[in-house]
Amino acid sequence: MSAMSSCLQSVAEQDADAGDAQAEANLQLYNHFTNLVSSLPSSNGLGYSQLFLHGQGWHAYQGVMVGAMVAGACFSHPPDAADHPFHTLGPHECIPFLELQLYTSDRVPDLGKLQDPRLFATHVPFVALPRSVVATPGCKVVYVCRDPKDTFVSLWHFMNKLRANKGMEPLSVEFAAEQFCAGVSPRGPYWEHVLGYWRAHLARPEQVLLFRYEEMQRDPAAHVRRLAEFVGLPFGAGEDGTADATVRLCAFDRMNELRATKDGKMESVVGAVDNSFFFRRGVVGDWMNHLSPEIAQRIDAVTRSKFQGSGLISI
Repeated sequence: MSAMSSCLQSVAEQDADAGDAQAEANLQLYNHFTNLVSSLPSSNGLGYSQLFLHGQGWHAYQGVMVGAMVAGACFSHPPDAADHPFHTLGPHECIPFLELQLYTSDRVPDLGKLQDPRLFATHVPFVALPRSVVATPGCKVVYVCRDPKDTFVSLWHFMNKLRANKGMEPLSVEFAAEQFCAGVSPRGPYWEHVLGYWRAHLARPEQVLLFRYEEMQRDPAAHVRRLAEFVGLPFGAGEDGTADATVRLCAFDRMNELRATKDGKMESVVGAVDNSFFFRRGVVGDWMNHLSPEIAQRIDAVTRSKFQGSGLISI
């Protein structure tokens, strides 16, 4: 064997050993957080499996909470390329979830290998974001909130789709609303979730941007321009139609008809989820078609109580 081939073999063996060591370290990390989450209080709540209560006051399924904790321990920067090939991929395949898709299955991804600009999605509360996200001035956070009644209806439908996939009976709207108002919902309580990002937006407006779904619906192009400015990539001369073109590209009706939406799936810690599950109606005020006056009034009462004095009472 030549010295060169011997050297290459040695390097390959070292790489294999390093890979095995990293895999073992990842497994130990996941086992640590899995055991930690298993020891937390849990209940059935609004969903299809046990919801665990984090010490920070938010709920999640075991795998999701473990993923968020691993991300918090290992995350050092944000993934995804600038172009979004929506003609072949669903939105969550283009911008993956930290806790649902990346930090799962005993994996700790090497984010340094991801292409700039790196984009991530997450459903975790602000207090559960990796510390490096908050500590890095150049890291931007964009949060979208919605009328709690529409949020609840969307969540209720989505959870019942997941439950049906698992052969489980659907949750009644009455039971689901009771759990939602009690805060026992994935990444809930909902109101505390919104308040966390709202307060971060007020404290760091240059780093945390908050959009309201209803306002986005009224003028989506203006919000695209605002988003471009926020991330430091404002539209320049000759790009007057770019915001409108972006709105058309990402329009609900257009994306709902794509083959990727109809046939594609998102692989995640909770299993494969049909992309079509993420598209229902996307309209403002659909709660009126599903909620009784009593349920709507109860959600409104919680909203008034939680948001009083925050500046969010009109949400």
